[in-house]
Amino acid sequence: MDFDDPIHGRCTIAEPVILALLDSRVVQRLHGVLQHGITAILGHTRPITRYEHSCGAMLLVRRLGGSVREQVAALLHDVSHTAFSHVIDHVFDAHGPHSYHEQKKAEWLARSDVPGILQAHGLNWTDFLQDEPFPLLEQPSPRLCADRLDYFLRDASALDLLSASDIRQALQHLVVRQGRLAVDDLATAQLLGYRYLATDEAFWSNPQELLLYELTAQAIKTALARDIIREADLWTVDQQLWEKLRTARDAQVQQQVAQLSSRPRFVVDEANPTIRIPPKVRTIDPDIAVGDGLRRLSELDPDFRRSRDDYIQRKARGLALRLLT
Repeated sequence: MDFDDPIHGRCTIAEPVILALLDSRVVQRLHGVLQHGITAILGHTRPITRYEHSCGAMLLVRRLGGSVREQVAALLHDVSHTAFSHVIDHVFDAHGPHSYHEQKKAEWLARSDVPGILQAHGLNWTDFLQDEPFPLLEQPSPRLCADRLDYFLRDASALDLLSASDIRQALQHLVVRQGRLAVDDLATAQLLGYRYLATDEAFWSNPQELLLYELTAQAIKTALARDIIREADLWTVDQQLWEKLRTARDAQVQQQVAQLSSRPRFVVDEANPTIRIPPKVRTIDPDIAVGDGLRRLSELDPDFRRSRDDYIQRKARGLALRLLT
């Protein structure tokens, strides 16, 4: 098949296992799972699907010369995301190193069509439960990896924090050193490092967005407790779950949904908060290929090191917000 992607361009996919997975129920479901869930449903952010990101991570691994196995891992790495994606981490307090979708990945894949597809192509589905064995796909923060880079390029582009020429520059300067993703140019590393901080500030750790996540989680908790929805509903798609919440015949859920839809106002208030949201700070410190070795951007750019350190320290306190009526 010919595949057109707004970030990675046009390519032809011919590997039978990749084609079969692209057509699988579990991967096709990701068309209905938005990367940012509620904020896109309410029109605050551009709708980017988990399908787009999963294919993008696969195309990045492919571009870097990754094996078919690692391309399979990239395509499957987000299949266990529920409707509303990371909102569900707020429902089940899964804010640690392994989010809810990672905790549920084995259970979800076991009852999907993936094991049979992979077996038909000589692969064992349990080999793809963890992303860490695939170093182009996944690296510990703050290193670059295909997963981290693809969602950043998509989100920063949607926020107009990266132009098309910026994205071309980034992709042209990607290299693989010591088995992992790096760039071969200081200016490109600076572009990625600083714009990643700006994207986290503008979106991923933005108080308005995190508040919407938390309020959506509260509505889902209420609906679960009152049997308006069940856990199986979380494994549908965003619009289906949103309609169940929006049309619920329950006064409290209706009030919570109305609060979400009205774009709630708030102030930061450490003394008397309505909601406390734990920190989740995202930064990168890109590796730069220097000779036969690697150097981090923070080693070569003291200004970036100070900016990143200051940003992490500022964000590490989390958020204490008081809602305004």
